[in-house]
Amino acid sequence: MLSGQRPVHAVARHVAHTAYDDLVRLAERLPLRSVGGHRPAVQRVGHYEVRPGVFEVFARVGAGPALRALAFRLHRGDDERWRCTAVEVG
Repeated sequence: MLSGQRPVHAVARHVAHTAYDDLVRLAERLPLRSVGGHRPAVQRVGHYEVRPGVFEVFARVGAGPALRALAFRLHRGDDERWRCTAVEVG
């Protein structure tokens, strides 16, 4: 998706609300693409529980010398499935 290795629709069932549109828009820019032959790799992950069933997650992703921040919000639905409801890359 954000690295260009998979299409956005591959995660459609795990994304809700406007987050899917945000992913499509972000994927067009390939913010986590390979740099200088280095594939992106997650270097650090953290989270914050906003309230029960809602997490904000952040990750530092590196590709060679380039570092990017990825943040997303996860909600657990009435069906007990987790869905991404917001995503940002900086």
